[in-house]
Amino acid sequence: MSSAMYERMRANPKFQELVARRGRFAWTLAIIVLTMFYGFVMVVAFNPTALGQSVSEGSMLTVGVAVEFFMFVFFWVTTAIYVKRANTEFDALTQEIVKEAWKENK
Repeated sequence: MSSAMYERMRANPKFQELVARRGRFAWTLAIIVLTMFYGFVMVVAFNPTALGQSVSEGSMLTVGVAVEFFMFVFFWVTTAIYVKRANTEFDALTQEIVKEAWKENK
């Protein structure tokens, strides 16, 4: 592809939309994940006894282990959500932008 084609793609309003939507979505997920992660680290630092309590009477499972397991699963789910949206919505928009650039090139 020529640099003129790249410039046409960057100037396309759909490209600006793609960058904005993908950026908003990625930053939203990043803020959620980082808040959860650093929130957990702060609880470990300032109130570790809360995480050491049993989930129920006589249980060997602690609140900290349960929360960490939930976070592990949650982080995988958020990754899957991002990948699904990237492979459908964002890729479809990318293909439209490339097709329009090729049409203008001919």
